[in-house]
Amino acid sequence: MIEVFGGLPHGADEETPVFVISVAAQLSGLHAQTLRSYDRMGLVSPGRTAGGGRRYSMRDIALLREVQRLSQEEGVNLAGIKRIIELENQVEALQSRITELTEELATAYAAAEQAAAAVHRSYRKDLVPMKQETALVVWKPRRRR
Repeated sequence: MIEVFGGLPHGADEETPVFVISVAAQLSGLHAQTLRSYDRMGLVSPGRTAGGGRRYSMRDIALLREVQRLSQEEGVNLAGIKRIIELENQVEALQSRITELTEELATAYAAAEQAAAAVHRSYRKDLVPMKQETALVVWKPRRRR
């Protein structure tokens, strides 16, 4: 098994496709042909070079390990694993959208508070409040002749 020493190349993160298929196979503990099959099935989607070669990211490696775990330890078939991955991606996207909407809402609340404060500051200070009295007036229209 290959160990990744020193982390990823400069400027790369866990999403950056950097590993050729042979290295990805060793890192994930799977055969390269299995990785090709998983790619064809849509279980994992590695990046591609200009020449069409597969490049796997650390996230892809983690996903491959999870596919292997679900298959071997949990007994889930590949169709079930694909559905699990799809649902997890959907949950992740929805959580991201919730975060976006929460931030937008906080911005809108702050803007509304600033607008209300501006209105309150604009009140005229030279007006004198007067006691309000109420009266009941009964109106009786005259009859037309």
